[in-house]
Amino acid sequence: MALPGPIQTFIDQQCDAAPWRYDDLRAVIFNGTLKRSPEPSQTDGLLAIVRGIFERTGVTVNHVRTVDHEIPPGVWPDMRDHGYDNDDFPDIYRTLVEPAHIILIAGPIWLGDQCSQTRKIIERLYAYSGDVNAGGQWSYYGKVGGALTTGNEDGGKHVSAQILYALQHIGVTVPPQSDAYWVGEAGPGPSYLDPDGGGQRNAWTSRNTVFMTWNLLHLARMLKDAGGIPHTATQPATGTSPTPSTPTPNTAESPHAFASMVPHAEGSGRRHHAGFGERIGPTLGRAKPSMRP
Repeated sequence: MALPGPIQTFIDQQCDAAPWRYDDLRAVIFNGTLKRSPEPSQTDGLLAIVRGIFERTGVTVNHVRTVDHEIPPGVWPDMRDHGYDNDDFPDIYRTLVEPAHIILIAGPIWLGDQCSQTRKIIERLYAYSGDVNAGGQWSYYGKVGGALTTGNEDGGKHVSAQILYALQHIGVTVPPQSDAYWVGEAGPGPSYLDPDGGGQRNAWTSRNTVFMTWNLLHLARMLKDAGGIPHTATQPATGTSPTPSTPTPNTAESPHAFASMVPHAEGSGRRHHAGFGERIGPTLGRAKPSMRP
């Protein structure tokens, strides 16, 4: 079963008439399904719309079915340093996430919430949020993100809210209307790909998935062409060289000016943001997860 012909034709025509080029962009899609390959995934069914648009516009797409990999839970970059024998995520991050312009988190709903594999990926992404990118900003600055959800029970907007909050918190830019979902009618029932489910014939879901995909493309294009997020007061660490188009920040503009303004309240139990103190500034080191807000 596939999208109705007129809808697929319309989507393809939009791709072919795109005013911008996107073949220098990369996207990584995490599918949090609990089904290992090659078992069919309902989430993959809805992702077919996204992948189709990305691929037709020239975007390099990498698809990670999380459950197929050895990815331990945790909020450290490499869990092999914390008692696990194997951890595939450091390689996934360096080869797929770090060079990506678009990060899409997809997965099913279970018991009204995001599934365990989806949450695990968010936690593992968080572990790298203390790294800095080539511009001296947090590692996810300049990337855009979205959320895609499937299920046969309520919770689509709830899951999107959690995913999109987490992505923006670690530095990912969230475009307008950057989520889409299909949950069917209220209560248990057919899933997206089921012949009697109607998921692929749901014009509302198809439309919103197309909107989400193009908003990710548009904003990724804009950010890449602009050189990312402006550097003024967004570089957490010293020792970086601003890009030629970026004026050298003076003391008042530097985020390190905050360090002298924030009193050390002894006994308060609160920690300063990792970028506003000596913890990582001089070395460009990684902020430990506990040091992030």
